[in-house]
Amino acid sequence: FCFSIPALPPFSFVLLFAASKQTNKKPTIMVKSKRNKKVTLSQVSKKPSSEKKQRLLEDLRECLDKYDHVFIFSTQNMRNSPLKDLRTKWGTSRFFLGKNKVMQRALGLSEDSAYIENSHLVSAHLKGPDKGLFFTNEDFDEVKSFFETFSVSDYARSGFKASETVTIPAGKLTQFSHSLEPHLRSLGMPVSLKNGVIELSIDYKICEEGKRLTPEQARLLKLFEIQMSQFMVVLCCHLSDGKYTEYVPKNFG
Repeated sequence: FCFSIPALPPFSFVLLFAASKQTNKKPTIMVKSKRNKKVTLSQVSKKPSSEKKQRLLEDLRECLDKYDHVFIFSTQNMRNSPLKDLRTKWGTSRFFLGKNKVMQRALGLSEDSAYIENSHLVSAHLKGPDKGLFFTNEDFDEVKSFFETFSVSDYARSGFKASETVTIPAGKLTQFSHSLEPHLRSLGMPVSLKNGVIELSIDYKICEEGKRLTPEQARLLKLFEIQMSQFMVVLCCHLSDGKYTEYVPKNFG
């Protein structure tokens, strides 16, 4: 019994030999690129949250010892820029806003835990994102009089209840550059460009009193330089030498 093996071309043996070598070859391990390695440029380590809270608590209690008057205030239509100006004006005093639970702990949550006499009564007002503490040694009547009349006008934001109805009469809007015409149309105004001047075809009511502003309405009011919002700081209560005085309900604001 015999059988024959078909003859293979010479180059076939080369291919078979190369294939057998590849099957025995160890898998290649890719070296991790160093380009993706994150390098920290700053050597300053972040302080744990608990440490920051402890620092704030100690700072607040230091103010309770240092200042004669402590007020709880409530902000209306909060704006950072006017608040920064207030800090500058009352440079020898201190404002604290935010971290209500830490501020409550510093003041005391009950008569037994009150840091100073009746400070727990002040603590009860610290509810809501618009409440804060104001420490000062300035004259009481001067402080109260200032904040009773303090108000800063600003542009209303989306969601604000319009304080008045605003209607823009038809005609040329010469206060705007011709390049603003597409933007005004995108905000809903029926405008067109004639001889390089923006014209409003009909009387256009931007907003109605008592209704909340949409983002488009808020942008239009700002473009027409109409300020409706009033940033105010309202004093809620006062503590001095253990005497506590309340000015407005606790749920104010």
